[in-house]
Amino acid sequence: MYLDYFTPTDSPIGLLEIRASDAGITHILFVDEPVKAVNTHPLIERCKTQLEEYFQGRRQTFDVALAPQGTVFQQRVWLQLRGIAYGETCSYATISRGIGSPNSHRAVGAANGRNPLSIIVPCHRVIGSNGQLTGYAGGLERKQWLLRHEQAHMDFALS
Repeated sequence: MYLDYFTPTDSPIGLLEIRASDAGITHILFVDEPVKAVNTHPLIERCKTQLEEYFQGRRQTFDVALAPQGTVFQQRVWLQLRGIAYGETCSYATISRGIGSPNSHRAVGAANGRNPLSIIVPCHRVIGSNGQLTGYAGGLERKQWLLRHEQAHMDFALS
């Protein structure tokens, strides 16, 4: 039986809603209003702790179980995103080459935009080939904040 657990949590850049199944975290989304009811799970509590450590500059990587739902192509892109190092950026072209589909820039961009796991699957680290910030589901201000935050804490994070 599939159960959905969810809870809101505050962050320095806005309210996040964390959702999980028994298999892992399924969503970390920026929301304007919290969910009306809270149905938490130990995975969500662990995720909240790891996100708090990230925002404090004490965590560079996450080890909470993830269970995002998506197509095979999206899953390949999201896995490739997880390989972008903390404080680093790369282009859509780099991701395309990394998944063995060098001409799929637009499809990679679409999969990046559908990433349901903000921050943990670091789609904010993907920029245009010209070095410019490109779209981010949470807004460009948040993307810029996250990149600056990581740059500022690169030497201090514990991992």
